[in-house]
Amino acid sequence: MTNLLYPRIYVNTLLDIPLDKLRELNINAFIIDLDNTITEWNSNEIRFEVEQWFGLIKSEGFRACILSNNGEQRIQKVADRLGIPFIHRAGKPRRRSFLSAVMLLGVNSDQAAVIGDQIFTDILGGNRAGLFTILVKPLARREFLGTKINRTLELFVLRHLLRNVSPKDGFVR
Repeated sequence: MTNLLYPRIYVNTLLDIPLDKLRELNINAFIIDLDNTITEWNSNEIRFEVEQWFGLIKSEGFRACILSNNGEQRIQKVADRLGIPFIHRAGKPRRRSFLSAVMLLGVNSDQAAVIGDQIFTDILGGNRAGLFTILVKPLARREFLGTKINRTLELFVLRHLLRNVSPKDGFVR
């Protein structure tokens, strides 16, 4: 069960994701969480560097979509600005929504990586679906109450995880 909670990579932000190494692993699509990964919680504001990162990945041939438990209207605004598709009310960590995102992106499961800031939704769901997973640190401390509770539990997993993270590229050994 513990392996389902561990990402393959753990980095500070989207900007630290080793795109060249992922390309070597034949990863060419990203399924990305919204809150505290692309935007701060409950916000439609996209940081300049995050918007640039999306431009970079698109220019390098990566595909992306947003997978979020949020409602459609909120996600639509961010997805339209980034020019990517989305799946709303995903029910993460259920596998079905992750596999739907793979189909939406038109790739095989071994070509997609899940990127998110939460172990018990993004990483657990991605791992359960057999996808490559990348954990990023949350963009901000402000969060939904349920997420704050999960963060307390995540601390136990993070303690063990940090012992196995390569400082060079974020890969978990």
